[in-house]
Formats: sequence, structure tokens, C-alpha cells
Amino acid sequence: MLKIGLIVGREWSWPPAFIEEVNKRNEGVIAEYVKLGGTRMNELNEYAVIIDRISHEVPYYRSYLKNAMLQGTHVVNNPFMWTADDKFFGASLITKLGLASPKTVVLPNKDYVPGIKHDESLRNLVYPMDWTTLVDYVGGFPLVLKDAHGGGWKEVHVCQTMEELWYHYNQSGLLTMVLQEFIKWDNYIRCMCLGQEDVLVMKYDPNNRKYLQHDLSDELYNRIYADCLTLVKAFGYDMNTVEWAVRDGVPYAIDFMNPAPDMDVYSLGYEFHRWCVEHMADMCIKLAKNPRSQVKELSWAGMFGAA
Repeated sequence: MLKIGLIVGREWSWPPAFIEEVNKRNEGVIAEYVKLGGTRMNELNEYAVIIDRISHEVPYYRSYLKNAMLQGTHVVNNPFMWTADDKFFGASLITKLGLASPKTVVLPNKDYVPGIKHDESLRNLVYPMDWTTLVDYVGGFPLVLKDAHGGGWKEVHVCQTMEELWYHYNQSGLLTMVLQEFIKWDNYIRCMCLGQEDVLVMKYDPNNRKYLQHDLSDELYNRIYADCLTLVKAFGYDMNTVEWAVRDGVPYAIDFMNPAPDMDVYSLGYEFHRWCVEHMADMCIKLAKNPRSQVKELSWAGMFGAA
């Protein structure tokens, strides 16, 4: 019997619904929660597929998952890419891919770990930063300041003045922050992307965190759908959300590295939640029965003619 394992955090609605959906299909594949209590080096793994929803907050899980992938388990999402990703690299990558993205700048950290002596350890950094030039590059105010590694709308600030920007930057501590062009959007779209082939396109209200049926033209829908697939294939993510701010008919990729996306029924609503349950079951059963090597997933290098 092939097995699918779940590693989850506090979410309550999607995991049991997914397990029930997989197990009731009677396809020779069962789903269950992974139980861990220490992992030996090169330890064999019993799961054909593991879905990771929480290793970004529990480092031991990330170490376990890297070993699981080494043993041939398909990990959703690839822990090596997830460890390496950040919003600045992502913005550079998708610009290389020809997709529309807000102008983005990565900033030196405000604070550092103990042992860093500013006048010795940070000799490569220019001080003070030329804030005016950086702000001008992203189009001036308003602009967005956010955590390069964050998600869930945490540490995201829309700044209207230099004083407001400095205030939020000074509160950022050890986080690596990015400055980003503020896109005054006409429409806002959030897409659930699964298996690098299925995309659920939803209208999204980022202020009230509400999902609605989209109202896009066929042309814009098809462009967003295709751009989503380009993104997830480049990152090798089987589970991701991509957010698009549409301005003057052009979709700008605002947030596109969410490898543990919200699938809660209260957030999505019943219809979209069921889509996630059923399509995740489809994807994971397929991966369990027909394994796909993750070794070649970081395929973006080939797109640029790299050796």
C-alpha cells in the first residue's frame, strides 16, 4: 500500500478533509499524519509522497524532509528550493522569464546576530544608504516594504512618506526587507496552483481577505493561467499561490512564493476549499503511483541557456 504523509501545523479544516478524500477513493493509496521523534542519517522513508505545510516554522521538519527526498520520497514542496527562495530572487527570476513584476530592491538588514561588529563585520556595506535613489527606483511613494522571506501578509507595510518607511524599517530587526513598487490595481487576483498543471483563478479582496468568483475577460484569464504555470514550473512548486495586481489590463505578479498556501474553509469558502481538497488528492495519488524526479525541478537555469 502506497502512503501519503502530511506534516501540518495549526490548520484544522483542510488536512482531515484531504485524508478522508484520499482514503475513500480506494486506489491503493492511503493518507495519514506523519509521526516523528528523531531521524537517523540516511534513514529510509516509508512515504511515497509527503505534503509539507509547516517546515518553514519548524526547522527539524525541514531537515527530515531533505533526507526524505534523498530517499526518493516526493516532497510537496521541494525542501531544497523552499529553503533557498526569497521574494527578491523571485522578482529577478520572473523578470528574466518575461513576466510583469513590480520594481523591487532588497535592503541590508537593520539588525544583526550577536557577534557582528558593525565597523568590522559590515565593511562591505555603504552607510548611510542612499534612500532617495532606492525610493526613486521603485517609483516613489506610496511603496511597499515587506519581509523577503515572509508570507501570510505578515510584515507588509504600505508607506506613504520617507519617515513612515524609516519607522517600519527600523522595526524590522533581523528580517531581510525588500522595497517594492506599489501597483495601484484595478483588479486583484489570487490563484491556487497545484501539480504545476492545475490553476484555480479567484478574485481576491486583500483588504478584507475575501475570495470571489473572478470577472476576467477570456484573454486576461488565459494570460494569468499561463503565467501561473510558468512561475510554478520555474520554481518547481507543486503547491503555491500567486497573486496578481491588474493595472491597465496588465497582471503584475505581486506575491508568488507561497509554498504552504492557505487552504482553510473559512478563508476560501466551501467551493474553493473543496477544489483544493479534491485536486490535492488527485495530484498526490498521481505522484505516489507515477513518481516524478525532483532532481531536475530547478529548471530555470536551463531557460537561460546555462550549462
